[in-house]
Parts: sequence; structure tokens; C-alpha cells
Amino acid sequence: MEALFWGCFVGGALFAIISALLGDLIGGWLDGLLDFTSLDFLKPVVTASVVTGFGGAGIILSRYTGLSAVTVVIFALLIAVVLGLIIYFAYVKPMENSENSTAYSEAELPGKVGEVTVPIPQEGYGEVMLKLVGGNTLHIAVSWDRREIPAGTIVVVVDVKDGIVQVSELYENQNSKELE
Repeated sequence: MEALFWGCFVGGALFAIISALLGDLIGGWLDGLLDFTSLDFLKPVVTASVVTGFGGAGIILSRYTGLSAVTVVIFALLIAVVLGLIIYFAYVKPMENSENSTAYSEAELPGKVGEVTVPIPQEGYGEVMLKLVGGNTLHIAVSWDRREIPAGTIVVVVDVKDGIVQVSELYENQNSKELE
């Protein structure tokens, strides 16, 4: 019985190491293999955790307790299932839900507040940093009201034409250096 536990423990550990090193390659080969089952919890990380947990729990229980072989297998299975559930609900599910898009549309830019990083002359181009969903982005900018805008000035995007943001100085928050 201990050979079974060692096989599961070593096999699960090797699977975890190999999938960590070659995960993208193997994932491409097996892509969609288990889609017909619609079992969301059959992820490789959960499966490897259950198999490795079963083997490890079985080794420990058989060596350090006086339980019968059947009882050891039952407890090892219970421990493995609990470990798999913990891995699934504490790691896999939150990671699936944390996928964020960093994309934005130019239609979203008007009204955004930013800071001038390269001075904008009356007739010419400068640069503005805007805080968006994916982080800070830099945009080529012109002065909407044809005024010179120095670096460090807080501005608001009035319009976007041909990929160039048209900005105007935001007088109310002129002393604020924090972007909203």
C-alpha cells in the first residue's frame, strides 16, 4: 500500500514540476481535452494537488498511526479532497476572476484628468499622462484653448481627434499633484 502512496506523491510532485516548467507547451497540446466534461475543478493544479496530497497523507498516516490500510486510504482520500477544494477555492477560482482588461477606447478619454509631462506650446504638441484602468498611459496632446501649458499642470481631456488628446488646464485642482 505504501508503494501506491509513494507513487502518487512522487508522480504528483513531478507533474507539478513539469507543468510549471512546460505548462504552456503542454497546455497547448491538451487544450480543450476535458471541455466535454464541463468540470471546472479538473484543472491541472488541482489534480496535481489532490494526487500529491493523497500520496503524502497516505505515507504519513500509514507510517505514524496504527490505522488499518482501508482506514488510511479513506482518510488520505478525505485529506486529498479537502486539499483540492482549498486549492480550487483559494487559488484557482480567484485567479480566474481576477483577469482584467487593460484596453480602453478613445471615446472614454474625454473627461479624464491627467498631468502634463511634456510642456504643451500654444501651437504644437506636448504629452499628457492619464490614469486609466490598466495604469498610467502617455498621450500626445495639444492645447484645446490654444494656451501654453507647462509640465506638471493638471489638465482635463476635452476631445480626441486623430489619436491626439485635446486638453485644457483644470483650474480647480491646479495645486493638486494626485491624479483622480
